[in-house]
Amino acid sequence: MPSESSFDIVSKIDRQEADNALNQAAKEISTRFDFRGVGASIAWSGENGVEIRANSEERASAVLDVFKEKLVKRGVSLKHLDSAEPKVSGKEYRIAIALKEGISQENAKKVSKIIRDEGPKGIKAQVQGEELRVTSKSRDDLQSVISLLKGKDLDFALQFVNYR
Repeated sequence: MPSESSFDIVSKIDRQEADNALNQAAKEISTRFDFRGVGASIAWSGENGVEIRANSEERASAVLDVFKEKLVKRGVSLKHLDSAEPKVSGKEYRIAIALKEGISQENAKKVSKIIRDEGPKGIKAQVQGEELRVTSKSRDDLQSVISLLKGKDLDFALQFVNYR
């Protein structure tokens, strides 16, 4: 009798890549001609947030676009970003961006329902905190679940780890 194979579904941000993307965006903003004299800046605010500042709403949005471009180049999904609308604070505009991590209970239920309904028979999905463990006797079934979920357009990012 073959033993059970499994993998975990998580939603995590590679902190180092996100930090590198932020530093690259800050460097580009400091050297680009169209950002001269507009007080544009981007910096970490707290553990899971980024703050963008500029003296006009358009410049603040342009800084956000530069940051998104750098994240994509570094392989960080834009589904982790939760950016607010630009807010006026004195003479400058600010955009607060929260970085989302973890799979909520509601999203975990969505994913396990997809696996139950559309995946191969004999696959079990268990919610374990902010991740989902998928187990099966067949590794091929696990591979088909991974490709099934990669094909779905979910509003949160997924990574597949601990495949054994």
